[in-house]
Amino acid sequence: MHRRNKKTNLWLLVGLSTIILAPAIIGAGCKKKSPPPPPIQNTHPNSTQPEKVVTDVNESAKPDAELGIPPQKNLINIIRAASYRGYWGPAFTSWYGRTAPDFTLTDITGKQHKLSDYRGRNVLLVFWATWCQPCHIMDTHLIELRKDIGQDDLAILGISYVSQYPPNTAEMIKRFTASSEINYPVFAADDRNIAAPYNTVTSLPSCIFIRPQGTIKLATSGLISLEEFKAILQADWPKMPATGR
Repeated sequence: MHRRNKKTNLWLLVGLSTIILAPAIIGAGCKKKSPPPPPIQNTHPNSTQPEKVVTDVNESAKPDAELGIPPQKNLINIIRAASYRGYWGPAFTSWYGRTAPDFTLTDITGKQHKLSDYRGRNVLLVFWATWCQPCHIMDTHLIELRKDIGQDDLAILGISYVSQYPPNTAEMIKRFTASSEINYPVFAADDRNIAAPYNTVTSLPSCIFIRPQGTIKLATSGLISLEEFKAILQADWPKMPATGR
C-alpha cells in the first residue's frame, strides 16, 4: 500500500508539473535547432529610411492623444498587453518602417507568388513548421482570420522552411496543410533562396506584418491570438510628437 501511494504521488507530481509548465512551453514558442544566423544589418539595399514613429514599448512621456493615435489602435499598447500574457513579443525591430525586400516563391500547389504583387493590401507572412506545436495552435487562429478578412484587404502567406532535422520535408508540409485545411497559400521553402530578414527567423511561430505600401510595420515571435491579429492589423505606431524650439 505504501509503495502504491508513493507511485500515485509521483504521477500526481508529474501531472501537476506538466500543467504548470505547459503555458510557459507554448509561450516560449519553438526554437529552430540550427546554428544562429548572422546578425541583421540596420540597412538593406531595397530599404527606405525608417519612418519617424514612436516604437519604444516603454514610451510613457506623453498620453496617446498627444502621440497622434487612438489608444485602441496604438501598437505600443497592444505590445504592452501582450507582454503580460508572455506569449509573443516584437522581433526584427531594426526593420520597422523599411521596405520589405521582395521575393518570389512557389507554393505547394505549384503557383508562383511575388511579394510585390500584393502591394495595395496588408500582407501577413507567417513562419512555421510541422513539428512546432504552438504553430499548430496559431494555425487555427489564422484559418479564422482568413475567413473574417477578405483577400482584397489581407494576404496571408505561410512559409515553412524545409529541413531534415528537425524533420520538416515538403511532403510533410503538404500533408499537414491538407489535414489542417489551411485556407491560405503555403510554401515549402529553402531559406537559402530568400533574403533577410525572412531567412534569419530562428523562433517559431514568427510573423511579419507588411503595410499596403510595402513597408514592414511589425515583426513578432511567439503565439498570437485571433483577436490580437485583428488588433495589430488595425493599429500602427504613433507619429513622433513635434518638438518645440
